[in-house]
Amino acid sequence: MTTHPTPSLETSPLEQYRSHLSRGELAYQVDDHGRPLFYPRVVAPAGYEGELRWVASKGLGVVYAATVIAPKGEPAYNVVLVDMDEGFRLMSRVESIPPEQVRIGMRVKARIHPAEENDGPYPVFDPVDAA
Repeated sequence: MTTHPTPSLETSPLEQYRSHLSRGELAYQVDDHGRPLFYPRVVAPAGYEGELRWVASKGLGVVYAATVIAPKGEPAYNVVLVDMDEGFRLMSRVESIPPEQVRIGMRVKARIHPAEENDGPYPVFDPVDAA
């Protein structure tokens, strides 16, 4: 009977992304032409080429869209889409100001919210003036 070595399992793109966050980096992937991609993927989607590699963002962006969510009996919070200077977009929150004060076009800077209990680290944003 022939046995084959068990292929090593590579770390998933999500685990790699979280590893960057644990080191204090907001990372994204680029294809062979340097075109940015976000969310983390295993392979380049249609229209992109080659192997994906990780790049650390400078963390600066602009609020593309914002909404305020006010659950009954809980503090209100915002959900935003941020266009990063490197050309990718991600969903997050703007903190350090009241949620109603977040505006489309607001310049923001990312910081990494540390891991808590069952949640890993994740990026949040502050207005550039308050960062």
